[in-house]
Amino acid sequence: MQVRPLHDRVLVKRFNEEERTKGGLFIPDTAKEKPIQGEIIAVGQGRIGEDGTVRPLDVKKGDRVLFGKYAGTEIKVEGEEFLMMREEDILGVLMT
Repeated sequence: MQVRPLHDRVLVKRFNEEERTKGGLFIPDTAKEKPIQGEIIAVGQGRIGEDGTVRPLDVKKGDRVLFGKYAGTEIKVEGEEFLMMREEDILGVLMT
């Protein structure tokens, strides 16, 4: 099954959570914070303006992005967890 975001929404897969601290200590599941970075898996067509024109998104599939801690809606597709969010919830694109 595939998911195609609509309008100005994007589908993001979070990066894996850190299992250890820099000092080598293991972090228990209850103390882990969800990462605020991820990779864009799919993008919608773009935002529809009041005049009916479609403005394409600034991000594209494969971009590594930063987003807010509570941004988006968590969804599960075929056992994998993703975030569905609007483009405006993305804070920036990570350059490599």
